[in-house]
Amino acid sequence: MNKAFSSGLVWFRRDLRANDNAALFHALKNCAKVHCVFVFDTDILEPLPRADRRVEFIRESLVDLDSQLRALAGLETAGLIVRHGKAREEMAKLAHQLGVQSVFANHDDEPASLTRDAKVRGALADVGIALHTYKDHVIFERQEIMTQMGRPYSVFTPYKNAWLKKVDDFYLKPYALEPCASALAPRPEADRQGVPSLADLGFETTNLKALHIHAGSTAVPALLQDFWPRIAKYDHARNYPAIKGPSYLSVHLRFGTVSIRHLARQAYDLAQAGNEGAQVWLSELIWRDFYAQIMANFPHAMARSFKPDYDAIKWEHGPHAHKLFDAWCQGRTGYPLVDAAMMQINQTGYMHNRLRMVVASFLVKDLGIDWRWGERYFAQHLNDFDLSANNGGWQWASSSGCDAQPYFRIFNPVSQSEKFDPEGKFIRRYLPQLAALPNAALHAPWAAKPMELAAAGFESGRDYPRPIVMHDEAREKTLARYAVVKKAPL
Repeated sequence: MNKAFSSGLVWFRRDLRANDNAALFHALKNCAKVHCVFVFDTDILEPLPRADRRVEFIRESLVDLDSQLRALAGLETAGLIVRHGKAREEMAKLAHQLGVQSVFANHDDEPASLTRDAKVRGALADVGIALHTYKDHVIFERQEIMTQMGRPYSVFTPYKNAWLKKVDDFYLKPYALEPCASALAPRPEADRQGVPSLADLGFETTNLKALHIHAGSTAVPALLQDFWPRIAKYDHARNYPAIKGPSYLSVHLRFGTVSIRHLARQAYDLAQAGNEGAQVWLSELIWRDFYAQIMANFPHAMARSFKPDYDAIKWEHGPHAHKLFDAWCQGRTGYPLVDAAMMQINQTGYMHNRLRMVVASFLVKDLGIDWRWGERYFAQHLNDFDLSANNGGWQWASSSGCDAQPYFRIFNPVSQSEKFDPEGKFIRRYLPQLAALPNAALHAPWAAKPMELAAAGFESGRDYPRPIVMHDEAREKTLARYAVVKKAPL
């Protein structure tokens, strides 16, 4: 069978798996000889802290990917070429050295990634090499689902309905790589040294392994085996941070160590069979597509409010604002559920989804801090940080985004605590200084009876901070702050 190109190069980015991978499939199908590369892009790495769980996750996933590629090829000298430098320079240099005619990659619609890809495309074109890119990270992207007026959706429910109407076996079908795998080529001898260590990259080991976060696509089957029997209860269990409700697949989705088509196929089939938990989980996957198309079609929202009127809000500023923000970051607001959630993200790089909403609402609507401050903090600390979903979540909480909660809906951190961590199991795990308090006193220690506190040997202000704001007062200030957008669309 004649192929379009004698040789090609697959550039892995956020798709770190050798199964059901669109770019790898098209390269194998169209090239007689295929090389594979990952670039540790210094433009991305340099601003990061030297101990970053995401870098360690990527590095461990690449070790796994290298092994998968060799197994797929049935050739020990095949595998992954790894470079460390600026992608815009390394890709053109490597492609030219290998003598390939085309480079294959999967889409990445983050604004910075689009800028990078444009530079790489230009550098490749200068040496006569084409860059071909494909959809892989979502089921539907960009302008694939549009309103009857031919416009992108900005409200989730009609988008979801259109998504469910359009999805079929074609969109959920995996890419079969094995029939063409013999095209995987041996690596040049100079590139067979394997994946560089964290130290070689200038990074340090984190607590990733201590947290039992296993990288690479070979770790995914165990997570799925654990989750599928629980999915029927997902619609209820997902709200309670002290119990095992989520799938814990978000970091694998972020770095593409699991195929979205595989997950959506399984969820869709279960949902069609009437599994209510699977229906809700499928909705969460559709939210992911929704936010990705918002980013592609409304890129301004990645830096400013989706609804421009909300940029008129006057947030807290100056030293007072920084003091409030620092207390939030450090888990010292005096609200146990908020503080326990912040301790969770600081210690593990993970935060339960219900708690992401609670702490975001608290920062924006109790403390009056610009949502972008919280968005940046999550971007720095979340293992599963994904720009479109993170931005969408923060704008939802601040009421400035598409299909966001109304500005006057303000989570009460105490009632959220009482409802979703009624026995205080989550709070006690991350705030052991409160462990001796009875459940009745745990959610609002400042309002507890003195005898309850004394019996626990607890002193408010000494053992745990008093509230930095009172919720009812903060709520009134927020309603006044948001008065500038009362006439804006909700």
